[in-house]
Amino acid sequence: MRKQINIKDAVQYVINAEERSTLLGIGPMSENFLRASLESSKEKDYPLMYIASRNQVDSYEFGGGYVFNADQKVFKEHIEAICEEIDYDNIYYLCRDHGGPWQRDKERNDKLPEAEAMELAKKSYKADILNGFDLLHIDPTKDPAEMLKVVDIDVVFRRTIELIEYCEEVRKEYGIEKEIQYEVGTEETAGGLTSMDRYEGFIKRVKEYADTHENFPMPIFIVGQTGTLTRLTKNVGHFNYDNSEELARIAKKYGVGLKEHNGDYLSEDKLLAHLPLGITAMNVAPAFGTIETQALLTLEKTEAKFAELGEIKEPSNLKEVITHASIYSMKWKKWLTDEVDMSNLEALDDATALQITELCGHYTFSKPEVEAEINKLMANLKSININGQRYIVDKLKEEMDKHVRCFNMQGLTSRIEKAIQK
Repeated sequence: MRKQINIKDAVQYVINAEERSTLLGIGPMSENFLRASLESSKEKDYPLMYIASRNQVDSYEFGGGYVFNADQKVFKEHIEAICEEIDYDNIYYLCRDHGGPWQRDKERNDKLPEAEAMELAKKSYKADILNGFDLLHIDPTKDPAEMLKVVDIDVVFRRTIELIEYCEEVRKEYGIEKEIQYEVGTEETAGGLTSMDRYEGFIKRVKEYADTHENFPMPIFIVGQTGTLTRLTKNVGHFNYDNSEELARIAKKYGVGLKEHNGDYLSEDKLLAHLPLGITAMNVAPAFGTIETQALLTLEKTEAKFAELGEIKEPSNLKEVITHASIYSMKWKKWLTDEVDMSNLEALDDATALQITELCGHYTFSKPEVEAEINKLMANLKSININGQRYIVDKLKEEMDKHVRCFNMQGLTSRIEKAIQK
């Protein structure tokens, strides 16, 4: 039987408990990763937060998402199917990461006017709500007209209030009794919340609004910039211990948790530091995609060797197909640093092509041509007694285990339950 704990209660426990823990928000990069994370959560007794961006999971009206071509309903059904298969008995939360206007690449590239972008954001949030999402990140800072400068904090506040009020109206209109929780702010340097005074000022304004408007809920998370920055397959930022501790202190002062984004590829000493610094939660997404792509390429090497030995007659063409799809996905534009030369896609050296594949492979898993080669690879490996999916799932669980260990998450669900029952 599945456990039931409201995400607000879980966050409040982490904020106030003497025994420190940090929650982990994870990007649902693939079906393999859903399985790996649910197995890990069941085995080690901690709650999961699936943080789906609009590019990953969204209504089919907007084109769906690149994660197994899912909208909100299909996404939830995939999770539930795995839960039933493994007899999952813990807790997972469906969370919207970076919801809001211009948060789909197409909307930003089309430079939609604010009114239209806000309307599309509301439709996306409505689908989230009707499909049982627990937490909605309200991020109205991806304004294409303001990309090269800080978005005015008054504009961020106005849009934030409008979107939360809309979501609450939808909840009431459809008779949804479960409270929806909210996350506000952004880690983007153009988001307007990068300094301590702006950070606290924004929380204070939102709290004052919540205190004076009866049906307006106070968010449970405020996003803060701790210095992390994900580029390529590493964290190129400079994690700031002093700033992180101060951001956490300010957030706790207003009864909310500090949420850190861009936590991919951090070293274990920095992960361990999250406990004494009081960081309530951290998001990780592309790192898990990189690990799965690397695992696939390792399996492809094994397949190629046994093809040489004559034990596999028709090897897959996965490496070539996923490399081509990754390069021409153009998704690398978000993650590259200046030293990577992508001026001629037809003439990339092998090292650069591999780097781009490891970086962007997860965006292509559901493309028919890539999916076909993955399926062929798995069938070939099965013929020589290798369970390729199990290898991938276990590699992903290894990465999850690192965060469980450093964030003191093992047994966290039981600790929260015990505190609630007191």
